[in-house]
Amino acid sequence: MKIVHNPYDLLKKYWGYDTFRPLQEDIVNAVGRDLKDVLALLPTGGGKSICFQVPGLMRPGMTVVISPLIALMKDQVENLKKRKIPAAAIYSGMSQRQIDIILNNCLYQAYQFLYVSPERVDTEMFRDRFQRIPIGLIAVDEAHCISQWGYDFRPHYLKLASLRELQPYVPIIALTATATYKVQQDIIEKLGFNKGYEVFQASFARKNLSYSVRREDDKDNKLVEILQKVPGTAIVYVRSRKRTKEVAYWLHSHGIKADYYHAGLSNDERSKKQDAWIRNFTRVIVATNAFGMGIDKPDVRLVVHLDLPDSLEAYYQEAGRAGRDEKKAYAVVLYNQEDIDSLRSRLKQAHPTIEFIRKVYQSLANYYKIAVGSSQLVSYDFSMEDFCRQYQFTISETFHALKKLEEEGYIQFNESYHQPSRVHLILKQKDLYQFQVENENFDVILKLLLRTYGGEIYFQFVRISEQQLARLAKISEEELVKQLEYLDKLNVVVYDRQKESPQMTFVTARMDASKLPLNKEAMQERQQRAEAKANAVIHYVENTKRCRTQLLLEYFDETNYLSCGVCDNCLENKRHLGLQEDLAKEEVRVLEVLKEKATRMEKLMEPSPLPKHYFVQMIREMHDDNRLIVEANGMVRIKNQ
Repeated sequence: MKIVHNPYDLLKKYWGYDTFRPLQEDIVNAVGRDLKDVLALLPTGGGKSICFQVPGLMRPGMTVVISPLIALMKDQVENLKKRKIPAAAIYSGMSQRQIDIILNNCLYQAYQFLYVSPERVDTEMFRDRFQRIPIGLIAVDEAHCISQWGYDFRPHYLKLASLRELQPYVPIIALTATATYKVQQDIIEKLGFNKGYEVFQASFARKNLSYSVRREDDKDNKLVEILQKVPGTAIVYVRSRKRTKEVAYWLHSHGIKADYYHAGLSNDERSKKQDAWIRNFTRVIVATNAFGMGIDKPDVRLVVHLDLPDSLEAYYQEAGRAGRDEKKAYAVVLYNQEDIDSLRSRLKQAHPTIEFIRKVYQSLANYYKIAVGSSQLVSYDFSMEDFCRQYQFTISETFHALKKLEEEGYIQFNESYHQPSRVHLILKQKDLYQFQVENENFDVILKLLLRTYGGEIYFQFVRISEQQLARLAKISEEELVKQLEYLDKLNVVVYDRQKESPQMTFVTARMDASKLPLNKEAMQERQQRAEAKANAVIHYVENTKRCRTQLLLEYFDETNYLSCGVCDNCLENKRHLGLQEDLAKEEVRVLEVLKEKATRMEKLMEPSPLPKHYFVQMIREMHDDNRLIVEANGMVRIKNQ
């Protein structure tokens, strides 16, 4: 296969950049030119998408991108389309008909990029088309999900190696921001990398990012103080949705423009809040960890964690959203003993009994009236509140049981799900003309769709606004929806109306809950790993001596003998070292003065650069060492003088 495009030309044409960032060029050439398997470890904001999108355009064939993050998939597909690069995505919540159309379009090479969630890869429908589609590259994003040693293990990632069996000569690029050495080796082994593979790893060190930890009883007031000292936009991370609102209102009451963000908000609310923050109308966004993925705001000056994260991987990613413009930025953790107790308590809650997990699974089957053996990869609207109320579960214990079922690969639970309305015209042009002649009452809406969206609507789903189309067609929105639904029934178009509810997907066919094969040993191992990760967080925040960057680097198996010089511990060590030097100089000066004559304490202190309490402490220690005598009248003299 020949290289069909120069990477620099592609970078300039589609992204407007003249040069690659560090490591990007090497990764692009290894994958796109040399056809090597590659593991790329780049920090948050390090430009991972360029590393597979450019080589994906360099070579003939379509690039398949596997990602577990629906919101990120949608975001990247929209960004590619804006650059006139055809792309599509397949994920939970889509109808079989919609998926079938997209895969058929792949056979006709309608897209250059296809994003797929991992649970879709193992379906017969996908595998059948995959081996018939000309593929140029396979990209595995968030590759740490393939390792049980990683912090976000997804069992369906283990099935990705089978893609190589179907297309053995297609290179694979695996990408992640956070992976220890053990996780890196796991990725390479599980994906079946070919000999000659390469690993590219940027340092986890961020020279412009100052890490600090403060133990505070009154964290809210300390947060206000920090925000008053550090100008610019900020993110404040908390654990609960309720807390986002409380902290945002607290900041607002202190004259700081703040808003809150969490997965329970509607898509419209999230978009408005996010946009206001990106455009600097809002200075501070107080959020759960639902915020930040896929958001590239380079000028964030401060990230504060008011609650402890579950792992250093999560902390590194979230803190790393500060200072992407490579200017000075700050990452601060505010904590107290209650937070450490809460983290340990969350660990216990996060691992419910197998009996309870089975009970929740059976309740889901009852809730949706699903028969054993049915509903594989079928998605349903899900209300946590209604489900828990109906079966008398607490939300917290149910959430953790659902997460365990997700880890075991039986369900997928998307708390934040938004799918805009989309239309795809499936009649051929000749047949469409005949339909319009025979059905004049649909002529206006069909002509409007063609005029608004052009030929694109024949080849792929296009996002529509019912409100806008109704206004142009001069009919009510209700009437427009009715016409689109009827055209869908007649197989003229495929009309997918907007979805906003959280989605529950049965990844496997529904099983008998009493026989659900939960791997108790594997679950216990994951619990032990989770405890180790939590202990690493506690060790990080409680350490008051070591360089913070060194602590993080060591966690990710990167050795660095140089201190960062800008974290709280480094600054304190510098201050302490400077103080020691000043103390040594002052001891010499005081002894020189006292050799001449005894002198009052106040007179000795006048020229000293030391704070008063340090100077007094120094004199006291010299007295205790029998070098000086401090008399009752305040005179100081050398002993035996």
